[in-house]
Amino acid sequence: MPARPSNLTLWVAAVLIMLGAGSWQRMTGPTNPVRGTLEGAEGPVRYALIRSEETVRPARIALPDPGPGASGSVWYRRYPTGEPFTRVDLQKETLDGRTELVAYVPAQPAAGKVEYRVELEADGQVQRIPSPGQLDGDTIVMRFKDPIPLGLLIAHVTFMALAVLVGMRAGLGALLNPSKVQGLSWIALGLMSVGGMILGPIVQKYAFGAYWTGFPWGYDLTDNKTLIMWLVWILACGVLGWKRRAEIGARARAVVVGAAIVMTAVYLIPHSLRGSELDYGQLQDGAQAERVDRAGGGRLGVDRT
Repeated sequence: MPARPSNLTLWVAAVLIMLGAGSWQRMTGPTNPVRGTLEGAEGPVRYALIRSEETVRPARIALPDPGPGASGSVWYRRYPTGEPFTRVDLQKETLDGRTELVAYVPAQPAAGKVEYRVELEADGQVQRIPSPGQLDGDTIVMRFKDPIPLGLLIAHVTFMALAVLVGMRAGLGALLNPSKVQGLSWIALGLMSVGGMILGPIVQKYAFGAYWTGFPWGYDLTDNKTLIMWLVWILACGVLGWKRRAEIGARARAVVVGAAIVMTAVYLIPHSLRGSELDYGQLQDGAQAERVDRAGGGRLGVDRT
């Protein structure tokens, strides 16, 4: 029989999976800045345009200055509405020796969204961001959230990262080297319970004013996928039991591997899809604002990144 991989090998693999999952979530999330390049006077210039801002300040839309004579504007409107776009001209600002073309979009209430595009003219050429095919639509959608205490956010992210690390190590161990799988599975469940089911809702409350917007009260994808992952690990730990075993049986090992697979699938789903969205129609009608799922109703959740 081939030799079992060492504990160190499995921990290294688990760390790599955790880092990959974190990077994927960050890269694919709907609040990750829109990045690209502009044609400047001295060659391509890289930019990053925001898709998330706090409610306590206007959103600063900034592009690196592509060169002398460059000018442009930002066109924005509240999202999703049919109201006309408002134009704001880009102005030059210099900070720490770096010159940028900047426009400010008014702050919105928590869960309020704004869609915008940038039109830049330099050397007689007009460049538009987003460019055709860069995004699914022809505008960038930005969401506002209330401030979240930094310590709380760090704790939430840390517990969830450790839950993935230990959960993946347990799954790899159940598949390749079953020693200590029982203890690791319970630790993963504990980390997930604190990070996802306690700290996560508190973060959401700070950002959007609601602790939980998933099943059975809503359709928030972040809440629901966290719930599914948590329940699967409860099942795995239930099969493993509390009492220490000399050997983990095939059924228990299969359940732990399945829990790790579910965790992997959850982290392949981009973070904060179908997040909270303010219904501007209700605001205009004088009713209390509701965060609704455009696809079918229900209060939705938070961007926790």
